[in-house]
Amino acid sequence: MSTDLAAAPDTPAWLVGACGLAVVACLWVTGLILGRLRHGQPLLERRPQRPVPWDGGDVFVIVMLGLVIATAVGAALGKSPPLDAQLAGNIMLVSLAMTVAIAWLMARGATVADLGFVSGRLADDGRLAVAALVLVIPPLLALAAWLAVLVPYTHPVVEFLAARRDAIAVGLVVVTAVVAAPVAEEFFFRRLIQGWLEKILPQADGTWAIGISAAAFALAHQGQGLAYVPLFPLGIVLGFLAHRTGSIVPCILLHALFNAVSVTLLLAEPLPAPAGE
Repeated sequence: MSTDLAAAPDTPAWLVGACGLAVVACLWVTGLILGRLRHGQPLLERRPQRPVPWDGGDVFVIVMLGLVIATAVGAALGKSPPLDAQLAGNIMLVSLAMTVAIAWLMARGATVADLGFVSGRLADDGRLAVAALVLVIPPLLALAAWLAVLVPYTHPVVEFLAARRDAIAVGLVVVTAVVAAPVAEEFFFRRLIQGWLEKILPQADGTWAIGISAAAFALAHQGQGLAYVPLFPLGIVLGFLAHRTGSIVPCILLHALFNAVSVTLLLAEPLPAPAGE
């Protein structure tokens, strides 16, 4: 998700203050990173991990099954479904696609750790996610705001919140954007695809795998204005975390926090005035 941060006359004071704090925190984290690089230290120590057990054939089968599920869900929703039905359909789609993908991979011998759900380091993963969020939020949302001036940003969540702000609507948006999308997208892009690419492109130390998965992640968001432009560097950061940790837990947390910030900014915008006022 992305959102337009263009300043408005009625921007809440707390939002202005939060933006200023975010910029200061971003500069602080950037300074820490530059300090590590200057002293020849790695940005993040690579945790012990093994190559994923699946191959290109498994990836192809899962992609094809995902397309079948997407087609079935689309047929069930019908043409031009209401926005709440679209969001509910998206939740159903990603849930079914992940269930089928995990079942296929585990039947082929994958473990929970192979799937990227490495447990036991939640506190460390949380700190990594927060540090990465602080680093990416100011530049990427500022870039998204500038791009939205060139090409308006469109997304079902934005349209839905422009029409409804009741508890059910907000809850549906949170489940869609902060839970379902981060879990599913990180599993498919950072573990299924990137994990396989890291196995067949080991000589590049993950560089090509990270870049290709980030590009696929960004292009999957075409049709949402120019949102895919800032989503590419976000995908690079997410891919780096996955590569160094062997886990998608910090990626899910970062992705969820990033989307939560976007949803919060959308909720901070006033509802459009009814037609005729």
